Amino acid sequence: MRLRHARHAHLLRDRSACYTRSDLDLDIAALASEAGGQRGNSIVRAPVARPQLGSSARVAAVGPGGFGAAGRNAMKDEGRAAGGLDHAPERSRQQRPRWGRRSPYGYPRHDGGPHDGGPTYAALDLGTNNCRLLVARPAGDGFRVVDAFSRIIRLGEGISKSGRINDAAISRAVEALAICRDKMRNRGVTRARLIATEACRAAENGNQFRARIAEEVGLELDIIDRETEATLAATGCTPLIDPDADGVVLFDIGGGSSELVRLDRSPPCRRGPPLPKIKAWVSLPVGVVTLAERHGGHAVTPEIYAAMIAEVAALIERFVAEHGGVGSGHVHLLGTSGTVTTIAGVHLELRRYERRRVDGCWMANDEATRVIERLLAMTYEDRVANPCIGAERADLVLAGCAILDAIRAAFPCQRLRVADRGLREGMLVQMMREDGAWGGEARAP
Repeated sequence: MRLRHARHAHLLRDRSACYTRSDLDLDIAALASEAGGQRGNSIVRAPVARPQLGSSARVAAVGPGGFGAAGRNAMKDEGRAAGGLDHAPERSRQQRPRWGRRSPYGYPRHDGGPHDGGPTYAALDLGTNNCRLLVARPAGDGFRVVDAFSRIIRLGEGISKSGRINDAAISRAVEALAICRDKMRNRGVTRARLIATEACRAAENGNQFRARIAEEVGLELDIIDRETEATLAATGCTPLIDPDADGVVLFDIGGGSSELVRLDRSPPCRRGPPLPKIKAWVSLPVGVVTLAERHGGHAVTPEIYAAMIAEVAALIERFVAEHGGVGSGHVHLLGTSGTVTTIAGVHLELRRYERRRVDGCWMANDEATRVIERLLAMTYEDRVANPCIGAERADLVLAGCAILDAIRAAFPCQRLRVADRGLREGMLVQMMREDGAWGGEARAP
């Protein structure tokens, strides 16, 4: 099966970014989005002492010929001139090598991309709304991104009604994942982790979809549990916690689920990014795709918007009752998702989305309120025309705003920090730390 890159793919404009503790405002070159999705009761877990991978987590070490990756721009695909978009040659099943249980390639690496100076890592996040890849190499106390890709594929489209991933969504996923596979091959990836989240967890045919991707694309996806997803988001975003804060409420508004994580101040470490100190977490069975499908996303009246907030608020109540609100301490919100990065882009009046201006930026509570009120006053056509929203998010952004408003009401904080990073960065940090990329395990001095 030979797949071609979409014609609207473009080159990533930002330069490679190195994320270190001394450069928190412009660290990890990541691209957040909205992922996950499932209906039902919210799941609350007791505090965890330290971040751990879920029992189903699986990491693949790439042999001669195999890799994986993902990234994000609010509206377009991401790529790099150096990485190229070569297509894999036809492969016979008999010649396919092993990578974990299955290798994505059965042919030599492209001689224009691999890097011989050390290990190259890839992290791929297949969510309810986006397919995203990052390829990076260790650098200093962080890592340097060498390639990225992101595409809105709406894998979870219609799952809330049918319970299944539909054929059109599967075709979009196959095409996007084939591009990710080729990018990993071109960059000489030596270790990769490829995850799928709520859409695959919720769909009746999630395992069949996973098997089809393994067969047609050659990538073995790991459908992670919710605790692993919350831990990865916390690991990826911890460098943006205000070091003077007493705690943080991290939220990740996905396509089909949304995660809330209570974080304490991170302990100091000698090398590498700081470790998250998780107090408690919850996965809410609601995201922008599922909420917009239930309430509508084109013409959102004040009554519809209030109904969306009420639905989400009811899911958050138990978590607040068990673990408390913000109290009197110095606590701020930390948001990672396409919703919050879109709100930041509109707040900054960007003519096109610029990750380097969005990631790490601070917004006061009243500034966030004004942007949401502005978005509510826009018509659907106005939202499509906004360069930080576009046609692919215009019907989802108000559902995301409703989720954010429910979170802000439950955890009233004066400041919100925006993170254009998340699961992929968390995967990269975990893999590099396990491999001793920063001189061994991070620990308090």
